[in-house]
Amino acid sequence: MSVLLEIAQLPRATFYYHRKQMHRIDKYAQAKTEISAIYHENKGRYGYRRITIALRSRGIYLNHKTVQRLMKQLRLVCRVRVKKYRSYKGNVGKVAPNLLNRDFYAEKPNQKWVTDVTEFSLFGQKLYLSPILDLHNGYLVSYTISERPVLSMVTTMLDKAFAVIPDGTGLILHSDQGWQYQHKQYQRMLKAKGIRQSMSRKGNCLDNAVAENFFGLLKSELLYLQKFQSMQHFKQELIDYLDYYNNRRIKAKLKGLPPAIHRQQALSAA
Repeated sequence: MSVLLEIAQLPRATFYYHRKQMHRIDKYAQAKTEISAIYHENKGRYGYRRITIALRSRGIYLNHKTVQRLMKQLRLVCRVRVKKYRSYKGNVGKVAPNLLNRDFYAEKPNQKWVTDVTEFSLFGQKLYLSPILDLHNGYLVSYTISERPVLSMVTTMLDKAFAVIPDGTGLILHSDQGWQYQHKQYQRMLKAKGIRQSMSRKGNCLDNAVAENFFGLLKSELLYLQKFQSMQHFKQELIDYLDYYNNRRIKAKLKGLPPAIHRQQALSAA
């Protein structure tokens, strides 16, 4: 051995150090296995912060920086965002004031909701999603999926949302100035339910940033992350994702809970 080390011009201490490292047990072996499992169970949608939270539920307590480093070693990368349907067609009806005024905090459920429409274009076809999100925790109150951006898309969405709240709550429902939200039927439905309508300023997407961020998240975690065989296949995956978002996708700012469970706890405590 001494002769070989001399020929390689390698110090004896260096050789034995590296040999010891080769035989050292990887103390993070179990953590790496769980990190990989959590990452793939969620189709690559979790970054190191949510994986850190998910690890705790499996009895593994690591610093988020350690998890980030291990993910780099495993070459596990969380992916990211883009695009929106523009429904603004000028003043085709009554424009509501901006009651929300970028105050996205809601102390409890059913105080402030936001809505918008986004467009998916695949296989030479288009599909539209119209959701309502509760600003208390990002809970998806209701949604509709349509092949065309028609008025019934948003009125059906309202019917579904109205089924989960009583009349006269006085909650704020915020949107942009899209033609659907200026329509008399839409505005009559809100008024009859006792909901206050709020609209973003013209061409100002930051006034409805929560809805914009939700669409960015959806597209980064679904549209750009998977491959689809057809528009019907994509539609089914979209429905599955929306269920996943509400009921299984944990959020760090909700103490590691998905929106539906956090909402249930908040309503029970009220």
